[in-house]
Amino acid sequence: MNKHLADAQYCSRREADVWIERGWVLVNGRPARMGQRIQTEDRITILPAAHAQQSTQRTILLHKPVGYVSGQPEDGHEPALVLLTDANHWRHDPLANQPAPHSLKGFAPAGRLDIDSTGLLILTQDGRIAREIIGADSQIDKEYLVRVRYHAPDGAVIDSAVDQAFPAEQLARLRHGLELDGVPLKPAQVDWQNPEQLRFVLREGRKRQIRRMCEQVGLHVTALKRVRIGSLTLGQLPLGQWRYLDVHERP
Repeated sequence: MNKHLADAQYCSRREADVWIERGWVLVNGRPARMGQRIQTEDRITILPAAHAQQSTQRTILLHKPVGYVSGQPEDGHEPALVLLTDANHWRHDPLANQPAPHSLKGFAPAGRLDIDSTGLLILTQDGRIAREIIGADSQIDKEYLVRVRYHAPDGAVIDSAVDQAFPAEQLARLRHGLELDGVPLKPAQVDWQNPEQLRFVLREGRKRQIRRMCEQVGLHVTALKRVRIGSLTLGQLPLGQWRYLDVHERP
């Protein structure tokens, strides 16, 4: 049942379990049961209480600084959630008149950013948005600006005009041909944004993927910034500040 509701994009599987436990899902007029299998002819009804609960869920766009972890606190580092205060609410947010969330319960990152990386981090209570961005079947791309230096085979370290020194065949490998942990990577868009900075567009998010890709071709990442997730861009959002996702916006 929970897989059926998630596949139909009513909610996430975890959220579906809550709805079923609370009796908010009917199958042929009867309350659904946990683990219940659904047949093609079954009539599924979602009660208004489920939609009301879902309408209270919020999604936030944060410009994460270096030094904060995306999820739970680890190794003494603070989670990005601590930045969701009224003082850090971007004054140009169309919803700037709404206060910061009273509770941070249920907020989770939809696509993590390393502690050493900065840029757009989406924190959401809405399982539908999380699934759309990071679900196994997600087609949403993520764009990054990546400053690099090149460690050439002869031992030279090149940190200016890197685009001139970096071999074209290695750039082609970044686009397609690398693997991580024995698993081939999907094709990526990789181009020079300026002589020391690459633009990556990915449709997957393996752990420290860009840094590990660069290491395989002799590049060292000195700065990494995510600027877009699907149609949602970092835009003019200042470092360390956040805004609400408007009801009319989608990734």
